[in-house]
Amino acid sequence: MKNTHFFGQPIFSQLLSLIDRSLVAKIVSKNQSDRYYKSFDTWQHLVTMLYCSFSGATSLRELSTGLLAWQNKLIHIGIPKAPRRSTISDGNKRRPSEVFKALYLSLFEKYRGVLPDSRLKMEVIQKLFIVDSTVISLFKDILKVAGRPRKDGRSKGGIKAHVMIHAAELMPCLVRFTEGSRHDHTFLKYLNLPEGSYLVMDKGYTDYHQYAQWTDRGIFFVSRMKNNAKFESLEEIELPEDRDHEILKDETITVQYTVDNEKHPLKLRRIAYWDQKNQKLLIFLTNNLELDAATVAAIYKHRWQIELLFKKLKQNFPLKYFLGDNQNAIEIQIWCALISLLLMEVVRKQLKRNWAFSNMVAIVRFHLTSYVHLKNFLNNPEKELRESLAKSSQMNLFPT
Repeated sequence: MKNTHFFGQPIFSQLLSLIDRSLVAKIVSKNQSDRYYKSFDTWQHLVTMLYCSFSGATSLRELSTGLLAWQNKLIHIGIPKAPRRSTISDGNKRRPSEVFKALYLSLFEKYRGVLPDSRLKMEVIQKLFIVDSTVISLFKDILKVAGRPRKDGRSKGGIKAHVMIHAAELMPCLVRFTEGSRHDHTFLKYLNLPEGSYLVMDKGYTDYHQYAQWTDRGIFFVSRMKNNAKFESLEEIELPEDRDHEILKDETITVQYTVDNEKHPLKLRRIAYWDQKNQKLLIFLTNNLELDAATVAAIYKHRWQIELLFKKLKQNFPLKYFLGDNQNAIEIQIWCALISLLLMEVVRKQLKRNWAFSNMVAIVRFHLTSYVHLKNFLNNPEKELRESLAKSSQMNLFPT
């Protein structure tokens, strides 16, 4: 007697079904990424690294053994056999990380329509992008050292991931990796923003020359001003009587930037804001001379969303243990963690139940090999599991 309640695929297979195999085939063809690795093709490599992210494997041995336990089911997800540790290691070293970058960006384009948060009503949000960076620490001599040498003699290096997100989507639309010691503002030249866009960033990205170019192209920014910034005050703007009392001062200023040893002035706006919650004075800088000061402050507050993204990634798909000691392998692991995060966000958007993201990932990780309908299970885990167990008991009572 066949158990009709158990779903035909385990949860991990259902997550993989969100990845269009024809999309993968196009990227493989374009990048010729299977040309020299036919025994461990790109799809097998992708599935292996996604299993690493979802299962929380922390070593090649753990990953290989975990897949070996799936041996009888692997053929259904396009893997003929569990790859050896040496095969995974070699693939991570030799298959270009650009392939996994292309896979992530293609999946992001496919699903970005389901990502926007409908609760965000401010008109500016539809044009707002947020930029920040996070350092992924490494105790390997892979990239240039970030910070002072440790007392135990080990060098603390790191990959710095520079990320841009759309404020309503909360997933990266642009990612670039540099060594941890590289200045943040070098990332700005890679941004291709449409006219009328708003960009929020921290003061580490300060680059007056770039600000001048954006101003000429009709692109606005909101940032914090460096404590040691030099400027000349032009005019103090009168604050309205019904203003937000956290706005302390609003003025236009000029700053200077240098191109080919020649100094140029740039007119900006400086807003002093008292953060009541954190009891802290914040100085905002923007090239938008029209928005009211309270709106500028509200725009900057959206910067916390990218910090929430970094927190989600690091808490749920930890990047503390890397399966390779080379930059390519590390970048592949990061891209696959981002793909895992994206797939879970897509699933979350389709649920009726309002999950805390970390709790949702934890329960999926625990039941990765369970044969239950993913969405039904996440909408009502207790009910789905009880019914599955009941059906299983009935099947055992009446064997064929």
